[in-house]
Amino acid sequence: MKARLITFLTSVLLFTSLSISSQNDLRIMTYNIRNGIGMDMKSDYKRTANVINKYHPDIVAVQEVDSVTNRSNKRFVLGELSELTGMYYYYAPAIDYDGGKYGTGLLSKEKPIHTSYMALPGREEQRVLLIAEFDKFVFLGVHLSLTEEDQIKSIEMIKQELAKLKKPVFVAGDFNAHPYSEVIGQLKKSFKVLSSSDNTFPADKPSECIDYIALDKRTYKSRLFRNSFVVDEPEASDHRPVLVDVKLP
Repeated sequence: MKARLITFLTSVLLFTSLSISSQNDLRIMTYNIRNGIGMDMKSDYKRTANVINKYHPDIVAVQEVDSVTNRSNKRFVLGELSELTGMYYYYAPAIDYDGGKYGTGLLSKEKPIHTSYMALPGREEQRVLLIAEFDKFVFLGVHLSLTEEDQIKSIEMIKQELAKLKKPVFVAGDFNAHPYSEVIGQLKKSFKVLSSSDNTFPADKPSECIDYIALDKRTYKSRLFRNSFVVDEPEASDHRPVLVDVKLP
């Protein structure tokens, strides 16, 4: 009887330990979806959602998303992806486009406590920084300009935002910059890049790494990092998704 009790209590403690551990596990994805248009030039939001659902991320930074544009047949793309993935959404419009809006978005299993966005520089088109606060962390979603000067200014603005925040801060998105560029060098002064340096663009035959996920250096400890990889998805968009697994402190 005593042995059974000890076995039972051990099982309870192990289950409790695993439950607490899993609560702190976080899988982050960044995915430039090109508005659901694949390399075959077909628009298919279900295909985009299937890529996301296959890897069960807790949070996804999504770039190049239309909102009720003529191009998307007046469909609210992020809302449809939210329904198809069963995740909460937040949309950050960057510009007026084709009768609607065009910008970045967020999908998350946990409902954000607070969301906002702010303009970032972009001389070819306006850019935007998406900000979402959760219980244990803050998430920043970006799609930076194609111009290096604008990119560096954007990194400065992200660092200014970081200085205001007390929780762990992740930043993820399409930076349009290579790993050894001045832009990523500036990012690394305040953030630890967690994502793989494997190429992410173009999706069918990747030759450039321009999509990243990073964690602020105040929070980063090597024991928190679990895994990172670029998803082998050559068709659903012109970018491949990037995934990072971490354990929150």
